[in-house]
Amino acid sequence: MNNEPKETRHYSSNTGFIKADIVISVNGRDAGKRFIVIGTDNGYSLIADGKGRRYEKPKRKKNKHLMFESKSTGNIAEKLTEGEKITNNEIRRFLAEYTEEKNSEGGMQNAKR
Repeated sequence: MNNEPKETRHYSSNTGFIKADIVISVNGRDAGKRFIVIGTDNGYSLIADGKGRRYEKPKRKKNKHLMFESKSTGNIAEKLTEGEKITNNEIRRFLAEYTEEKNSEGGMQNAKR
């Protein structure tokens, strides 16, 4: 188990999100859903979940409507930062594994209390 403090980052006008960040939408009909940032564009982030928002047609969302959750690591992060193409299946699988891991950590923390 990793005991390092969790990195917290919220959008500010000076620092935006970067490719491969995992974010949660806080406004709009997709509020509460997790996405991965696949690009940035002058105060906006291009986000996809591989399902409703596909890699080929990402959602362009204002950074102030997103909340940083985690920096992604592994194969998908490398591909995004190097500009390689990723598939919607890879995005879906990555977000599903991340969500499952996040939920199991929450369950463990609640069990300790």
